[in-house]
Amino acid sequence: MQKSRGRLAAVIAGAAVITLALGACAQSERDDTGGTSGDGGDAAVDTTFVFAASSDPATLDPAFAQDGETFRVARQIFEGLVGTEPGTADPAPLLAESWETSEDGLSTVFQLKEGVTFHDGEPFNAEAVCANFDRWYDWEGLAASEALGYYYYKLYKGYASDPSKAVYESCEADGDYSVTINLAKPFAGFVPSLSLPAFSMQSPKALEEFGADDVGGTAEAPTMSEYGEGHPVGTGPFKFESWSPGENVTLVSNEDYWGDKGQIEEIIFRVIDDPTARRQALESGSIDGYDLVGPADSKALEDAGYKMVSRPPFTILYLAFNQAVPELQDPKVREALSYAIDKDALISQVLPEGTQKATQFMPPVVNGYNDDVTTYDYDPEKAKALLAEAGYTEANPLQLEFNYPVNVSRPYMPDPEQIFTVLSTQLAEVGVQTTPVSNEWVDYLDLTTGTPNHGIHLLGWTGDYNDTDNFVGVFFGQESSEWGFNNPELFAALDEARGIADLDEQTALYQDINEQVALFIPGVPLAHPAPTLAFSDRVESFPASPVNDEVFSEIVLTK
Repeated sequence: MQKSRGRLAAVIAGAAVITLALGACAQSERDDTGGTSGDGGDAAVDTTFVFAASSDPATLDPAFAQDGETFRVARQIFEGLVGTEPGTADPAPLLAESWETSEDGLSTVFQLKEGVTFHDGEPFNAEAVCANFDRWYDWEGLAASEALGYYYYKLYKGYASDPSKAVYESCEADGDYSVTINLAKPFAGFVPSLSLPAFSMQSPKALEEFGADDVGGTAEAPTMSEYGEGHPVGTGPFKFESWSPGENVTLVSNEDYWGDKGQIEEIIFRVIDDPTARRQALESGSIDGYDLVGPADSKALEDAGYKMVSRPPFTILYLAFNQAVPELQDPKVREALSYAIDKDALISQVLPEGTQKATQFMPPVVNGYNDDVTTYDYDPEKAKALLAEAGYTEANPLQLEFNYPVNVSRPYMPDPEQIFTVLSTQLAEVGVQTTPVSNEWVDYLDLTTGTPNHGIHLLGWTGDYNDTDNFVGVFFGQESSEWGFNNPELFAALDEARGIADLDEQTALYQDINEQVALFIPGVPLAHPAPTLAFSDRVESFPASPVNDEVFSEIVLTK
């Protein structure tokens, strides 16, 4: 049965629906696309909700996605077997009403919700579930790569073409509304992982009709299928209407939705990549809200009467060392770079209020956090000494490429360019020369996670569900283009830990793993930022979630 992780729930329980006591804000000056509902008078509500996205979705097929803006859109269109408990990262029933896992952890029987249809009218049933699981397992080529099928690659390890590596084994329909998923290896995070949008249930008919797996290009520049460009079909409360890349994505209410459809009849995700422009759009009334409020804007908006909503930190921002770069293979160099970073200065200068300093690659509320982990506190003189021991001096300085994204904000990285500026300055102070290399977000992800052709770089993570493997397991569970190292001892330890069902035993293993990671120094865990949202005065409540599991049918509007 589903297992709750009480430590996290105790910290962030009750954050699901936050009633916003908003002050006086600018009157809406919206486009003429909005409608009204109700009987008139104070019941009339503009049923178009405009939300500013920091970038386009990478694709409309969440199975081939790994970023927050893609998943924000996907969560409105698609649903998985498993959701999350409101205000937490713990698993909860969604398209599966209940489940039972065998004692050995290798088989889980899901009882499915009845009477659910996909947006194209096709029935959601056990056969559809198996079609989705088998689709992922049968991927080949680019689809089966870290660059494209990121989450399946990271969590389920292998495919039908090489079942010796695979975690998934088979799916059996036990009737229309009961389905058994069999695993080849124990995976304690299996059920929680199904809350990820990457494992949403999609219409098998639409997947086939629009060639969902006909992806092309290269790892550096993959191309979407016809399905991923404009034909996503799920069971969620909103249906896809249109996508104008660089401008907006429009969704409309699913009139046949099995649950509460809510007030909103149309969602417009308006792409505004600049944080200042997003703030100005809110102030002008052309949008209803936005995420990833810049630290410098929070106080000004709050003073003007806008309500700022901060999610509980369930994030990690890090500086990664790509060991495909020869200089970074030297542990003294990695240690020196760690001592060169002043995390306190970074947080105070450019990260939002409520940000916590990081000592390891997951937040303190996750099981397995090690309070006694080895740290590398800011010590520029020690950094210089280690660099000298590694052979780098003023006459022969260490030179590295420093990759960072531009024109994007992320929950763990609200302003990448500011973060890059602070960190590159700190590195320069100990004699490290960095060459800046910047890319737009989608290209940046393809470069840093899909190829070895990068240097030190900024990335991070918002936890997807409450399981330790979702942090350190995703980062360091196997060889990766992002990190560029082969550490069989670490891989084996993580593989063992992810299959342990006993929580106390598993927690102790993860504490040891966090120390092992700290001594290996794959990068510098920098901070746990607290992402902030801002809304107009017509938004009474918003279902804030630490894992961004926010479905807009749950928003309450007053006008």
